[in-house]
Amino acid sequence: MSHLPAEVAETKPVENIKVEHLSDAKQPDDVAVALDKLVTMSEEHDDVKHAVHAPMHMLSDLPLVHNLVPGLEDLANKFHVGNYVHVRATGEKIFESMPIYPRLGMHLLFYGGTQIKALHNRSVESVLRDLSVRQGKVYDSAESTKSIPSFVSTYSISLDELEQSDITQYKTFNEFFFRKLKPGARPVANADDPTGICSAADSRLTVYPSVSVATQFWIKGSQFTIPTLLGVEPTSQQARVFEDGSVAIFRLAPQDYHRFHSPIDGIVGETTNIPGQYYTVNPQAVNQSGFNVFTDNKRSVLYMTHSQSGAPIAFVAIGAMLVGGIQWTAGGQKGAPVKRGDELGYFAYGGSTIVVIFPKSLMQFDDDLLKNSTTPIETLVKVGDSLGHSLLPTGGFNAGEIISKANV
Repeated sequence: MSHLPAEVAETKPVENIKVEHLSDAKQPDDVAVALDKLVTMSEEHDDVKHAVHAPMHMLSDLPLVHNLVPGLEDLANKFHVGNYVHVRATGEKIFESMPIYPRLGMHLLFYGGTQIKALHNRSVESVLRDLSVRQGKVYDSAESTKSIPSFVSTYSISLDELEQSDITQYKTFNEFFFRKLKPGARPVANADDPTGICSAADSRLTVYPSVSVATQFWIKGSQFTIPTLLGVEPTSQQARVFEDGSVAIFRLAPQDYHRFHSPIDGIVGETTNIPGQYYTVNPQAVNQSGFNVFTDNKRSVLYMTHSQSGAPIAFVAIGAMLVGGIQWTAGGQKGAPVKRGDELGYFAYGGSTIVVIFPKSLMQFDDDLLKNSTTPIETLVKVGDSLGHSLLPTGGFNAGEIISKANV
């Protein structure tokens, strides 16, 4: 089980991650070596709980893991490590326990930033990149199928909704990771409303009416701007048309269905790939002012045109710690029409995030999502759930007007 009821989680404080909580790990090498061992253990052990997916709340039962770093078991006994989320379907609040790998990855980052040296005098960036590539190769191997049953059990993954529900038919772990669902498994809310906009992923969602509000409540990285996220010049048309636009942030955890879908009825445009790092996208990293997770990480930007309003949409798929790759399916077919809920692509193994940018004045997010996001707490949603609706009349987007206001 990767989550706890709120009343259970409240029996211990939630860790606000600090370096001194693992003060016995005197050198960055201690943690870097542990991360390296976890990847090796994912090759050697059938049970994912004895490797990168060891839940922090279960460490006392996992001696192969809790002895990797001095003080790790004491930390897990003192704190709950992870994040609360609001389940939209039921209205309940639950606590999602963090796996060991991102917790140790954050220790490396928080220890002294990306410039420290670890594991054979390599930078943290280099260590995380190399381990991410290596873990991807492990889970691309035929032998990796041995880990699928324990992954399903650890995260209570429902097999009934899968297009291929027989896990013995998957050729690699990664093939199961980006599994497909049965047709109709994710119906689109308000499908008959041409102004409707829907969730792009099974994920933990936060939404904000503007970038300035997003940076007030959630994204604390000092360099988060539209131009840096999109990898464009501040004076470019893309930067100006999305200036202080609305933001939807979909965070996918390892257990999630990892195909992502169109939030709009629209037309597929250009894609741009931006190289970058492999930092964790856990909220405790996103909420740190010293780390620019979304704008430093590897990402791929898809530009789309919203059919109802004519407005451009920027759909940014962001890789993260242990992510093997970002693959476009329908999202790679420039000029193709897509409907809400149509598949755009998928992430290979690891955690990941999608950030969707809407031009200012286009998007009205649903009230419950706005309320949770300013609490702030993420909302657990599925593909096709209502995100909100367009405020513009049919064909009402005027790029020239937006750009001229941006120039004022």
